Amino acid sequence: MSTHAEDLKLRLMTVELLRTAKRQHTYRELSSKTGLPVTVLSRYAKGHVLPNVARARKLWKTLKKMVGLEIELHRKIDFNSDGYFDNTHIISDYNILRQAAHHALATFAGKRVTKVLTAAVDGIPLATMVANQLGIDLVIAKWNKEVGVPAFLEETYVLRDSGVTMTLYIPKNSIRRKDSVLIVDDMIKTGETQNALINLTRKAKAEISGIFTLIAIGEDWKKTLNLPKGSSVEVVTKVTPPARRS
Repeated sequence: MSTHAEDLKLRLMTVELLRTAKRQHTYRELSSKTGLPVTVLSRYAKGHVLPNVARARKLWKTLKKMVGLEIELHRKIDFNSDGYFDNTHIISDYNILRQAAHHALATFAGKRVTKVLTAAVDGIPLATMVANQLGIDLVIAKWNKEVGVPAFLEETYVLRDSGVTMTLYIPKNSIRRKDSVLIVDDMIKTGETQNALINLTRKAKAEISGIFTLIAIGEDWKKTLNLPKGSSVEVVTKVTPPARRS
């Protein structure tokens, strides 16, 4: 995807977020938060003019704290007594996935990303939307080999505190040396699956542009990830899990 196309998408989705904010706040309130005149905000919201790229990035960062994805995610996260929550209503919510794809574009636009990589199965809806928004191909790491694929790259790891061994597979030529890979997942907790995806990318001799995830639970995952220097982790919202009942 060209830089011009990325910039245009960013400017358009910032206007969309501004219109969402306008349904909940007055122009005067928005002006106070963004530092932009009411007349300028009104022209943007009415579609008379688009903000330039620099202003769109700044406006996006301010507006997303007032409305949109993070607030919606917190509204839907509800832990049970064992410290788990049901993510079904998050990964199946088109509005959340669309906003998340916009968020990924705003974060990674301008950076070199040629492939999106995720693990089956819960990360697939989000990764599909992100890949579509970035205009690049999606690679899905699966838990078994598919008949018809001649060769695979694989990564085996042990789930923490379980003694269970897991293996992820991707078709050997799905990621190439020239690629720069964005790893996408709906949630990160221990970081083991995401680290396996990092290792798969390394085995393909490709670059890792970063990790994008909706929800990070706790801080343990930071100790697990073995990201190369210069790669970033973008987390939409962080939550602290409740203590489990004994």
